[in-house]
Amino acid sequence: MTGTGFLDGRPVFLHVGVRLRNCWNPAEAEHGGSRNGGNKVKTLLETKGIRGDDAARAGQVRIGLPKGSMQAGVLALLADAGVDVRVGERNYRPALSWRGFAAKLLKPQNVVEMLHAGSRDVGFAGADWVAELGADLAELLDTGLDPVQVVAAAPADLLVDGALPPNRPLVVASEYTRLTHQWIATQPIDAVFVRSYGATEVFPPEDADLIVDNTATGSTLRANGLAIVDTLMRSSTRLYASRPALDDPARRAPVEDLVLLLQSVLEARRRVMLELNVAEADFERVVSILPCMREPTVSRLHGESAYAIRAAVPRTALPALLLDIKAQGGTDLVVSEPQQIVP
Repeated sequence: MTGTGFLDGRPVFLHVGVRLRNCWNPAEAEHGGSRNGGNKVKTLLETKGIRGDDAARAGQVRIGLPKGSMQAGVLALLADAGVDVRVGERNYRPALSWRGFAAKLLKPQNVVEMLHAGSRDVGFAGADWVAELGADLAELLDTGLDPVQVVAAAPADLLVDGALPPNRPLVVASEYTRLTHQWIATQPIDAVFVRSYGATEVFPPEDADLIVDNTATGSTLRANGLAIVDTLMRSSTRLYASRPALDDPARRAPVEDLVLLLQSVLEARRRVMLELNVAEADFERVVSILPCMREPTVSRLHGESAYAIRAAVPRTALPALLLDIKAQGGTDLVVSEPQQIVP
């Protein structure tokens, strides 16, 4: 109930809380109340495998593809593995060129929930949201895509010797409810949590003292005058599976095949194929400095006392390696890009 009164000659609104019978209170529902006689409404994460039978009956592996910023990287990874994903303009059920898989585009947070519930067998999501939602999933592959850190950050002028000030209440804003509460419990601070819904970095200093957010480079934090005070975890796009799917041989086999294909692409992205010729007199010196996966492939050149060598070498070692090989007598060096490397 709302009324009007006066304070020091100024009109003020008076808000009187009235509990209406048979009305639903959202705040109460969040803590266990509901419309149906006070029974607690569970979330998917408070259950396990509730949709698992539907997935098992489908006869296909149900894959959750991430919608949003992760989407382009994941689709490119699948394409390089030979799995084309055809996405319509408004169609959230893309067609895959690989038989036996049925795909749906979902927000990464929902991919996590559906894997936990059992309506998806396998899917891509960030490790941060798996930790935040507390889902019991099997991690199959870290793609290394979209690497971020979940950090606590505050305005630089709030910090005392680079740390949060003790003995004063602090307001912490974040989209990560679970992770932030866990972090606060480990800190010597008196904190109040406020849930944000995006653009968390804009909260300080007026609306919060510090934030917990993810960052790739820290540039957005710096642009908003924030300094990192702690790192909660590191995250990236990863492939997860529901545990019941892995317990089912009919679904586990194609999931393992998918992992093998994706691993072959990721391994190829980390390496280049190096080919060179070397005289017999310089052969041992050159071979000794090659960082191969196992051993280099060697063949004798026709009509010459020399050899041709091929090796898949780490991409990061290439600049220095080319110079070293040349110095040790290697010639005719050729570098090419492998598409997939299956160990």
